[in-house]
Amino acid sequence: MWTPRVTANSPRISIGLGRQLGPWLGVAPFFVFAALFLVLPTGLLLVGAFQNSDGHFTLQNIANLARADIIKSFWLSIKISAASAIGGAIIGFALAYAAINGGLPKWIRPTLMTFSGVASNFAGVPLAFSFIATLGRLGLVTVFLNNIFGFNIYSAGFNLLDFWGLTLTYLYFQIPLMVLILTPAIDGLKKEWREASATLGSSTWQHWRYITLPVLWPSLAGSTLLLFANAFGAVATAFALTNSSLNIVPILLFAQIRGDVLHDPNLGYALALGMVLITGLSNVLYIMLRARGERWQK
Repeated sequence: MWTPRVTANSPRISIGLGRQLGPWLGVAPFFVFAALFLVLPTGLLLVGAFQNSDGHFTLQNIANLARADIIKSFWLSIKISAASAIGGAIIGFALAYAAINGGLPKWIRPTLMTFSGVASNFAGVPLAFSFIATLGRLGLVTVFLNNIFGFNIYSAGFNLLDFWGLTLTYLYFQIPLMVLILTPAIDGLKKEWREASATLGSSTWQHWRYITLPVLWPSLAGSTLLLFANAFGAVATAFALTNSSLNIVPILLFAQIRGDVLHDPNLGYALALGMVLITGLSNVLYIMLRARGERWQK
């Protein structure tokens, strides 16, 4: 009867091979997930953007992106995304810095981090319903201000379904996201820098002007770009809140792919490709700025 030949090196080879393959097996689900839900859909969008309804090659879909209504939709989406990103960056930075270096009670930081982790993922229909129930025409705050103070926010010009209303709704998840992203950068500010600048006689403004802001600006700029990309791709909240009253790009894309009147899937693919390019550029710049900002944390 034949028996396998076992050498002294066989267990070592198996252990060495296991050590080499182990880390790759650990990250394999990530690559599978990225391939199925990122690489493959992006490839299908790229192909569909250059095809007509018969599957033949065409540049008409790309040319249609220059239509006045589509340019207006892109510009409106850019303005809403920029407004919510800048507002979220300013408020989120103030909250994070106050909680970490503001001398507040220690329980403030873990409470803020916990809330930010939940609120940054609270979007879509639940978020839209919450704002309608709070700031809608018959919302809790609207009725309270009207009955107690005689102040009607809608008579004063506020509208939850317009530009500023959607921007305000986006701020609910933009501010917590900024807090989570910027906290590691603020933690990287060393107390020794503040003590050294104070020893040299610098004022608080000079410390911020020459130390704090130069160190934090890559993280601030990169986080703002990430917030911009996050808002630019949001669709569920905007659609549930405004339906089609605000013709932003995600809603227009949804109408082209799923709608009955504006049904043109290939134009929808071209719109999606334009969104991918804008958000992709924002994310690339964010990664570059993040790498620059992390130099001070080493």
